Amino acid sequence: MIAPVTQAEKGRAFRELHERAGAFIIPNPWDVGTARMLAHLGFEALATTSAGYAFSLGRRDNTIARDDMMAHVAAIASASDLPVSADLENGYGDAPQTVAKTIQLAAAAGVVGGSIEDASGHANHPIYERAHAVERIRAAAEAARALPFTFTLTARAENYLVGKPDLEDTIERLQAYQEAGADVLYAPGLTRKDDIAAVVRSVDRPVNVVMGLQGTQLDLATLSAMGVKRVSVGSALSRAALGAFLRAALEMREHGTFTFANDVVSYKDISAMFAA
Repeated sequence: MIAPVTQAEKGRAFRELHERAGAFIIPNPWDVGTARMLAHLGFEALATTSAGYAFSLGRRDNTIARDDMMAHVAAIASASDLPVSADLENGYGDAPQTVAKTIQLAAAAGVVGGSIEDASGHANHPIYERAHAVERIRAAAEAARALPFTFTLTARAENYLVGKPDLEDTIERLQAYQEAGADVLYAPGLTRKDDIAAVVRSVDRPVNVVMGLQGTQLDLATLSAMGVKRVSVGSALSRAALGAFLRAALEMREHGTFTFANDVVSYKDISAMFAA
């Protein structure tokens, strides 16, 4: 009988993916079934998606309580032997000590990495003031370093997702998060090749970019040549599935036809993925 992969082994394997040559894709399942499918297809690591999970519950993003999210990331982490990085939103609170506790809880849930964003969730000031944002990342990094295994902390600069397309401020924030102890840097919402390249040139840590947004047509080879290390897709896989669902439902509702069935994956093929 093969022994299960330990969390320490997963942590080392995940960090090594960031240290080897070239970029890798870290896809985002939203439930145990999709996590197992992605593992079956041969991906080397997984990342959770807060939006994808929220949509699966009929909720909007950023409306899931921390305890509920920890239960979700634990389920994804236990779905396969792959290392998992968790989308931890803004750490579920403003205070640095709250963010540190979230890192500890995520580690206890079985993941070996996690991201903390600088979006506050407050409409009147959607991005944390830079000094406070840095303190939050520093607290997260200290919590990660205190763990008994390698935990890869990703710091996210959210300017572009909250309607503030300020590349200079984004780069300065990522540089500050690097100095505060982040292992990976990430500015979701960048779509221009030149902007992504500018971020990569400006920092000394692995950079994650997200594909699957409208206007992002760069492929893995191009991103790798630019120096990007990790490519995620956020909620795009879940939205692709929901898009197919809605098109099929509308076809039935509006036309009374069922041609969508011509494109579905077979019952047998899905069952085979879940046989183990």
